[in-house]
Amino acid sequence: MNIGIIGARNIGANAARLFADAGHEVEISNSRGPESLASLVEEIGANARAATVEDAASFGEVVLVAIPFWRYESLPAEPLAGKIVVDAMNYYEGRDGRIDFGDLTSSELLTRRLPDARVVKAFNTMYYETLRTEGNRSGRDRLVLFIASDDEEAKAVVSRLIDEIGFEPVDTGSLGDGGRKQQPGSPIYNNPMTAGQARETLAGL
Repeated sequence: MNIGIIGARNIGANAARLFADAGHEVEISNSRGPESLASLVEEIGANARAATVEDAASFGEVVLVAIPFWRYESLPAEPLAGKIVVDAMNYYEGRDGRIDFGDLTSSELLTRRLPDARVVKAFNTMYYETLRTEGNRSGRDRLVLFIASDDEEAKAVVSRLIDEIGFEPVDTGSLGDGGRKQQPGSPIYNNPMTAGQARETLAGL
């Protein structure tokens, strides 16, 4: 599968490594341009290339977005139309400033910026070092990556990718209810857990 990555810091870079190691073709981008990513793509290997944001968005069948949330309005809507967009962003008021969400989650607000994209909330609850090092455990010890979406087919595609990179996908629901469960401060946020632990915790929310 062709996977675009927008944002090349902690989550974006580690997700790119994992996807490339699983055999997918990856184009990774950031706001500073492809030249700044030369050492990263060399480290990742032959399945990774540096790109502009627009090119990564156009390239990916799935596009993971891992940028500070305050920059979400900079995302290019046209090349992301029809794509599965994995929202790995989190909102922190101290960094992102005050944003009026109304009754929406951050992912629901993102869908207003990208009305034709198929948004899936994922890769936002796990610390990047855990993402980098703790995949491919076996059996009941496998750690969870949570997903939420209003698009069941898109959710299934992202679930398969999560499984391929060595984690267990656990569905938290829609971008509204499920996305809210994944926000910073939630009991499942930055709290590594197995599928059994995750389902027990979710049942209490």
